[in-house]
Amino acid sequence: MLNIRISRSAQTLILLAATSLWLSACSSSGPMRSGYSVKQDRAAYYATKMIGARYRYGGNNPSKGFDCSGLVQYSYKLAGVSVPRSTEYQFRNSRSVRQSELRKGDLLFFNQEGKRFSHVGIYIGDGRFVHAPSAGKRVRISTISNPYWRRHLASTRRFDY
Repeated sequence: MLNIRISRSAQTLILLAATSLWLSACSSSGPMRSGYSVKQDRAAYYATKMIGARYRYGGNNPSKGFDCSGLVQYSYKLAGVSVPRSTEYQFRNSRSVRQSELRKGDLLFFNQEGKRFSHVGIYIGDGRFVHAPSAGKRVRISTISNPYWRRHLASTRRFDY
């Protein structure tokens, strides 16, 4: 029996490629299926890889840190999609979806401190989302069912590309 060692990054790439092929095979129309996109799934995956990165206002990369919209932009960029930088333009360039129809990679917009759509996170499934919360905190997973986030949730949206 062969004993072949594969690096962690190579394992991740193989898993992503296999997942992409499987999803494409399940669809009669290629990678898009009922509003689902492999790129959305990849963006959600990449966002989870940023968990623990520090918060930094205006930040948009793991070495310097992230703010909420910087995390969205960076995760989608790794997935091969160019999206706007600010929460306002991310909101404007996405379309509304029902909360019951959320898919990995969809965006959750929150109103905080009286500011409309002042925070954004990336949905990762099972009522959870990844976001860069605020100064002094790190990128983390939170749940929509948390009373604070449930109270401030303003819109659930999806990029069309």
